[in-house]
Amino acid sequence: MSEHASTTPILRGPALEGLDQYSSVTDVFHQAVKRFAHNPAFSCMGKTITFADLDRLSADFAAWLQHETNLVPGDRIAIQLPNVLQFPVAVFGALRAGLVVVNTNPLYTEREMAHQFKDSNAKAILILANMADKLEKVIDKTDIKHVVVTQLADLHDVPKRWLINAVVKHVKKMVPAYSLPSAVSFRDVLKKGASLSHNDVHRTMDDLAALQYTGGTTGMPKGAMLTHCNLVANMLQARTAIGEHLTDGEELVVAPLPVYHIYTFTVNCLFLMETGNHSLLITNPRDLPSFVKELKGLPFTGFIGLNTLFNALCNRDDFKQLDFSKLKLTISGGMALTKAAAQRWEETTGCPIAEGYGLTETSPIVSFNPTNAIQLGTIGKPVAGTAVKVVDADGNDVMALGEPGELCVQGPQVMKGYWQREDETRNSIDEDGWFHTGDIAVLQEDGYIKIVDRKKDMILVSGFNVYPNEVEDVVAAHPDILEAAAVGVPDEDSGEAIKLFVVSKNSELDAETLRKWCKKELTGYKVPKFVEFRDELPKTNVGKVLRRQLRDQETNDA
Repeated sequence: MSEHASTTPILRGPALEGLDQYSSVTDVFHQAVKRFAHNPAFSCMGKTITFADLDRLSADFAAWLQHETNLVPGDRIAIQLPNVLQFPVAVFGALRAGLVVVNTNPLYTEREMAHQFKDSNAKAILILANMADKLEKVIDKTDIKHVVVTQLADLHDVPKRWLINAVVKHVKKMVPAYSLPSAVSFRDVLKKGASLSHNDVHRTMDDLAALQYTGGTTGMPKGAMLTHCNLVANMLQARTAIGEHLTDGEELVVAPLPVYHIYTFTVNCLFLMETGNHSLLITNPRDLPSFVKELKGLPFTGFIGLNTLFNALCNRDDFKQLDFSKLKLTISGGMALTKAAAQRWEETTGCPIAEGYGLTETSPIVSFNPTNAIQLGTIGKPVAGTAVKVVDADGNDVMALGEPGELCVQGPQVMKGYWQREDETRNSIDEDGWFHTGDIAVLQEDGYIKIVDRKKDMILVSGFNVYPNEVEDVVAAHPDILEAAAVGVPDEDSGEAIKLFVVSKNSELDAETLRKWCKKELTGYKVPKFVEFRDELPKTNVGKVLRRQLRDQETNDA
């Protein structure tokens, strides 16, 4: 497993096979829908679409894009949806029209939406009606010319579609009024597209398939350029790591994590789609009673989650009463899996959790625990076609196994680079194609990898990256704030929580007022959970705030 070329320890996964059998993500799609036409593909809120339905509906969406817009292959389309059936339809329709998908978090604030749409030069968007009012306020700051609006249950049959959409809008008041004069409804788009012909656009493996936004240690999120090759390679890598435990066309896998996140996007929209398996999309996993109710009576065989969710579910009596007799695969990713959560899940369900590791920039899977040899506390072994090594603070290779260093990854799943950020691309991918992750790891003699720390100041809240600079920029705009520093502190529920240290010139300013200020500009998981007022913050000789010192103080105090 290890290699000592020039005495540098490198761990390598097995050879990656089959990459030459596909020419693009759309090629993967076509082969899957042909092979599994009558199988269920995706279910959500009691409605199921087959692979044949997915083929037909995505073709209708592609036809509309080709005939009713001025979009050309390579243009970007933002898709801002939670886990609903419209998501896979839109993704594969957009790819069939040759477009580049910009996955967008539906919880984003206006400021975050404006940045991502402008940065990606998105020219079209499919958005849930619930957040169309936010788009109205920022669309003039973007290049978006084509707006498609969908309601939650638009792919359900009547009368259930009418009922769900009416309750969401009129009873729960979850759809604020908006005015987007040029917008068209998703149902009208599909109806029009069904009367039009479409021609699948040929894309090569080197062409961009998606812009997947990730935070940066400096400032606003940036787009990782993921090619068709990146995504197809990672799909095959997932198949090699996980597939031997699954039977093509026979699995039902629960997908509670957001499909716009690269983790679920690759595993459910690609790997499970390619293998003809059935994904159950959970629209609102925070509503645990409804979530558990949806699982009741279903013979689910796989579950994809993260530490926070495993803990929350195992705390519920109704979850413990479910039938887990068919469950044979549970995957954890997105944040570190604690031993306590893993043990509790296995005690509750009878199924062990296999933890993997990945990043947006690696499409995302880098390593995975073999399900027949899980080593808790590690992130497993490199997946097929992947090499990893560690380097010291100066970028030199660490020459001994067991010594910590920054984890570096090489493989066909490593992104092309950051969208319109050549300097940041050069800083993260060296001349030999090694992507520097910013995570501090140890390579073990037995071929497993263990993450021991993070080089970056990034905070991981329930699997989502939060970058201190973004939080601090919002806080610093408050008229009473002189200085601010955000750090991650251990949190039982979310792995890490954000703690904000501030120096204020107004002694009357309180924590809740500051948190309300943050809520106007930041998505919920980026809002600090804790706020501490100080007279001054620790700094270097040149005046840079020492976040690590603040973080270390919190860890030591705990």
